[in-house]
Amino acid sequence: MTHRIAILGASGYTGAELVRLIATHPDMRITALSADRKAGMAMAEVFPFLRHLDLPRLVKIDEIDFSNVDLCFCALPHATSQEVIAKLPKDLKIVDLSADFRLRDPADYQKWYGQPHAAVELQKEAVYGLTEFYRDEIRKGRLIAGTGCNAATGQYALRPLISAGVIDLDDIKIDLKAGVSGAGRSLKENLLHAELSGGTHTYSAGGKHRHLGEFDQEFSKLAGRPVLVQFTPHLLPMNRGILATVYVKADPKLVHETLVQAYIEEPFLQVLPFGALPSTRDIAGSNYCHIGVIGDRVPGRTVVVAVLDNLTKGSSGQAIQNANLMLGIEETTGLMLAPVFP
Repeated sequence: MTHRIAILGASGYTGAELVRLIATHPDMRITALSADRKAGMAMAEVFPFLRHLDLPRLVKIDEIDFSNVDLCFCALPHATSQEVIAKLPKDLKIVDLSADFRLRDPADYQKWYGQPHAAVELQKEAVYGLTEFYRDEIRKGRLIAGTGCNAATGQYALRPLISAGVIDLDDIKIDLKAGVSGAGRSLKENLLHAELSGGTHTYSAGGKHRHLGEFDQEFSKLAGRPVLVQFTPHLLPMNRGILATVYVKADPKLVHETLVQAYIEEPFLQVLPFGALPSTRDIAGSNYCHIGVIGDRVPGRTVVVAVLDNLTKGSSGQAIQNANLMLGIEETTGLMLAPVFP
């Protein structure tokens, strides 16, 4: 059975990534693509790298016939998705790639995003979309909230360690490097080539980054008590990729074995041999996450490094992984693409 797919916000990076991946998916067919300012244009005009595909033209959301759609991906800006999704058919399956439904408590959403949630009833329905840890809920869900790309990377490094109780929960540090595509496609002065290339800088430091809301929510739920990690993100002059270096107090070999056992049957999560550390170049354009573990020179301290592509495993690939589950398709379908190298 071929499932009919709509993508809202197809003129952004995550929208284009969804199109790229679905183009080779044997069980999905794109029937509608929306954009705002680029409505009326062909995808080949917006993204020439997709010109070989036969795709519907971009239209306004209210021009889409959702009776011809089985599942909708929302790749819209934060604070826009909640208002749009509230107006969609109530029986439509939806995977949202924005931050609008990630936080279960509306007070947390207001704290981190600075405004009240506009669709609180829908927020109650949403399932957190970290696929490997919420499979059963995702299969039965109608509205799936895709995770933040930074939040996903840190969680893949830490969730099994918190669950197993092998690390000190009061001393967790995440130092994260992210590619510029994670900031979206909108024009921003600080992302101009002359402003960004040739250097790097921290951003949202000192506990201000919004993905901390996801870390707080998920790690505290796992531990059964508050867990507050120290998190500092950095923007690197590269297009794709996230590298999270996580510092914990724990036995290095025990950390490595815990992660190996947790992910031994996961097709997209690969734990490297002890002492080997991953690189963003080895996962570019793929739905894989590589994790490495090494001991520190200080006894009892461990370094865990996790890498993934922010547009694929951190967003659009994860979204398709979730959609596969929702539609009763084999989870890995359309996602076993090898990374692009060099």
